[in-house]
Amino acid sequence: MSSSVALYEALTTAPDDRTRARVIAEAFERLEERYPHLPDLATQGHVRESELRLHREIEQIRAELRQAELRLQKEIEQVRSDLKIDIERLRTELARTKVDLLKWIVPLMLGQVALIAALVKLL
Repeated sequence: MSSSVALYEALTTAPDDRTRARVIAEAFERLEERYPHLPDLATQGHVRESELRLHREIEQIRAELRQAELRLQKEIEQVRSDLKIDIERLRTELARTKVDLLKWIVPLMLGQVALIAALVKLL
């Protein structure tokens, strides 16, 4: 015989309300002993509530990620702009250095040619 039929019979044969209440309390006690994890079970409402909370948190994180991405894009553009300026400055310095080197090398080469020619004449 199943426990629900036994509960039904115990309730219907109980002589007064006090005995019926005791039978119901004992049934709950046996239920709690048989299923100790019962209070920890999640209902569909609990699951739905958790799902909605997780969706809301996911959307908040997505929004934060979008903001971080936009901030990083702005920073990247700033760095690119700074690098372009630095590259142009370095190109200018390189061109200036090149001109300075030519100012020294050409007269030195002409001086070497003249010195070699003078040495050849002397010998």
